[in-house]
Parts: sequence; C-alpha cells; structure tokens
Amino acid sequence: MLRALGSEFQKFFTTRMWWLLTLLLVGYVALSAGGFGAFLGWATDNPTAAAGASSTPLPTDGLAPLVYSFASSIGYVFPVLFGALAVTTEFRHKTLTPSFLVQPQRATVLWAKYVSQLIVGAGLGVLAFAATVGAGAGALAAFGIDTALDSPDTWALIGRGVLAMALWGTIGVGLGSLVTNQVAAIVIVIAFTQFVEPIVRLVASLNDVTANIGKFLPGAASDALVGASFYSVAAIGSAETLEWWQGGLVLFGIGLVTTLIGSLTTWRRDVS
Repeated sequence: MLRALGSEFQKFFTTRMWWLLTLLLVGYVALSAGGFGAFLGWATDNPTAAAGASSTPLPTDGLAPLVYSFASSIGYVFPVLFGALAVTTEFRHKTLTPSFLVQPQRATVLWAKYVSQLIVGAGLGVLAFAATVGAGAGALAAFGIDTALDSPDTWALIGRGVLAMALWGTIGVGLGSLVTNQVAAIVIVIAFTQFVEPIVRLVASLNDVTANIGKFLPGAASDALVGASFYSVAAIGSAETLEWWQGGLVLFGIGLVTTLIGSLTTWRRDVS
C-alpha cells in the first residue's frame, strides 16, 4: 500500500493540472470571502442603504465564521474534481494497464487513490481556509468588525472545514470509479455542485418534511460538519441541520460506499 500511495502522489504532482486548479481555488474563495466580507462591512456602516427604509444596524455577531466558511461552502468542488480526475485520467490516457502490472492487486491501487486524495483534499482545505481567513478577516477588520480569530470556536470551524474538504476528495474518487469517462465525470461534478444541489436544497427548505430530507444531501452535510455556510443563510425554511459529527459521517459514508461499489464493479472490468 505504501508503494502504491507513493505512486499516486507522484502521478498527481507530476502534472500541471494540480497547481492550476489550486491557484484557481485560492483565488476563487479569497475573492468571494473578501468581497462578501466587504459587503457585510459596508452594510453594517450603511444600514439604510442596505436595507431600504430600515435604519437598524445589521448584527455583526457570527459574521466572521460565515465569511471564512466560503472555503468549503463554494470551494468543495475542487477536491471532488481532483479525486475524480485521479481516477478518470487513468482511463483516458490508458495508464491503468501498467499500473496493474506494477501492482496486480487492483483494489490496492484504488484505495491508494482514496487515501491520497483524502490527504490532498486536506491540503486544499488548508490553503482554501488560509485564503478566506486572510481576505475575509482583512475586509472585516477594515470596517471594524470583529474577526473572531481569537476565538477557539473559529479555529474549530476551520479544522472541521479542512476535514470536510478531505472527505470531498474521497467522494471524487468514488465518483471517478463509477463514472470512468472523464468528460462525463467533470460535467456531473460541476452540474451537481453548482446547479442541481443548490436548487434542490433551496426548494427542499420550503417545506419542513423535505427540509428534513434535504439535510442529508452531501452539500448540506458538509455545511453541517463545518458549522457555517452561505447556503444556510439563503435557505428559506428553518429546519434543523445535522450535528457536525453526523454531517461528517454522511460525507465519509458517501465516499466510502461509492469507492467500494466502484472497486466491485467498474474497477474489475478488463482494461486496454
């Protein structure tokens, strides 16, 4: 397993795709967190302009974690993509055959990808939260809003966010093992994370019954694990979310089950 794991890291870091997507992730979440933090700061200073006729200042408690959580609430698509690409690239470039010649135990190859993307996802989480905390805290501080960086709850949220990003990487591996066509896997990831699930979560929040079902969606489970999310603010209903550990178990279960199914189905097929 250690040799297979080392091989996976070598495959990953010898391509240009990883650092291009990483730069895009850091820039995306930093711009989003900084922009949202600046908007919140402007809104607290200009409540009349922000809320129409109301001149009541907006509450500033809890704004910092909301801003920092952009790293996971919108950045989670990147570890999923990394995980899916780690598998589908092998099929696209037909490199599975030499991989299996070096390591005849096919399951070992797939689970090495699982573990490697768990670690890569955690690394992406560290970079993403560094970007949102840096940009978001700077924007909030510029308007005199508490950055909450002296609170242990904030650092606990960041730690859970890094864990969420790691688990998203394993979900990408599971998806890639089930959908081996690289274009199809990328389309599914982008369509589901950016369009399908956000719409489903919004619609589900309209009713208490559907809201209690919708909280088990992967994105909702991820937000529950982290403890803060922009999507939770946008939701219309008021259904309770999962506990943080329950959200983590949902993400872990999705990644584990999809990878296991892939190892028992598509991973056993003949490759050319």
